[in-house]
Amino acid sequence: MSPFIAEIFGTAIVIVLGNGVVANVSLNKCKGNGTGFLMVTIGWAMAVFIGVFVSGPISGAHLNPAVSIALAYAGKFPWADVPMYILAQFLGAFLGSTLAWLSYRLHIDSTEDPADKLGIFCNTPAIPNVLWNLITEAIATFVLIIAVLFIQADNDKLGSVSALPIAFVILGIGLGLGGPTGYAINPARDLGPRIMHAILPIKGKGSSNWGYAWIPVVGPIIGGLVAVVVFNLI
Repeated sequence: MSPFIAEIFGTAIVIVLGNGVVANVSLNKCKGNGTGFLMVTIGWAMAVFIGVFVSGPISGAHLNPAVSIALAYAGKFPWADVPMYILAQFLGAFLGSTLAWLSYRLHIDSTEDPADKLGIFCNTPAIPNVLWNLITEAIATFVLIIAVLFIQADNDKLGSVSALPIAFVILGIGLGLGGPTGYAINPARDLGPRIMHAILPIKGKGSSNWGYAWIPVVGPIIGGLVAVVVFNLI
């Protein structure tokens, strides 16, 4: 398996399981309906664990454009490979969100609230505010990238041995910083499924909230670059 395919595969696993746990919690007639935000944070952490575990030995398990850009900025990853990795991450996000939609299609159709349908695919802020939503995403991604840099320093590169610590990092970010925006911390994780929400024939889906879509892209990139600067100063 090539690194390109590994990034697609790993990202797809993360998205199908991550979007799937949100669907399980929020959609009508699901077994996990109403189990709450703790269920979502645990589900996303486990999704990242599996995605990193299976793709890490091959691609380094970036699974996130903010990670690829930050590692390249830190001199730990070739800039020439960044576009290929980002393309793979978005293709994985398209695939994973489509698989989640197929898995929960009957429950999506039986749920009336368009916001619940959108929430399966992408993030919306609890209190919309451009500046503070952007700051929140930047801070959350700062924590992620700092952790990635320290983990990579111990292991030379991200790989399957990084899966459990990265999963705990994601869990901590979700529990500690997930309340304001839903902690996208990954441009592909939010924008890829948001595009699929717009494309797929989802009954009663409403708006894809494009006015917010840039924040989970720009915020994580800013947070990742600041993390590199701080890491180099430590």
